[in-house]
Amino acid sequence: MSEVLPETPARLTFIERVQVQAALIGARAIQGRSPDKMRTWLERVATGAAPASYAETKLARDQVLTVSAYCRGGTACLLRSIAVALVCRQRSTWPTWAVGVLAVPPFAAHAWVEAEGRIVDEPMDETDYKAFFKVQPSRRPSLRPVELPNASREEVQP
Repeated sequence: MSEVLPETPARLTFIERVQVQAALIGARAIQGRSPDKMRTWLERVATGAAPASYAETKLARDQVLTVSAYCRGGTACLLRSIAVALVCRQRSTWPTWAVGVLAVPPFAAHAWVEAEGRIVDEPMDETDYKAFFKVQPSRRPSLRPVELPNASREEVQP
């Protein structure tokens, strides 16, 4: 694949630039893991997040591409897709993160993000991709504090 560019370079505030750089650091740490560990870790991060809209995901992708020249490379899809998902998560949302292959020649591994059932800004049509697995937003409730049976607040406090 050739270089991947945003439609227009994103204008970022200082805080947004720091958020994107933090997401890139996290993405670099995750991308070196086995696929199973990557998936497990990303599923944990996605827990509790609302689904990201197409516009939110596209903005995060454009911001990642603006900040990181490396992510604009055709072979940086894994780092780019993880970073986009992490930027969205910092904003309390999560796109669908997918790993698979290009189903048309030349066959190649690929990672991408989806929102609202559509692939976000990839150079090929979504019918050209075959996903091996996806990490979707999960609204499972977080753990609630456990209430002790037969204990009053006075007994628990020091």
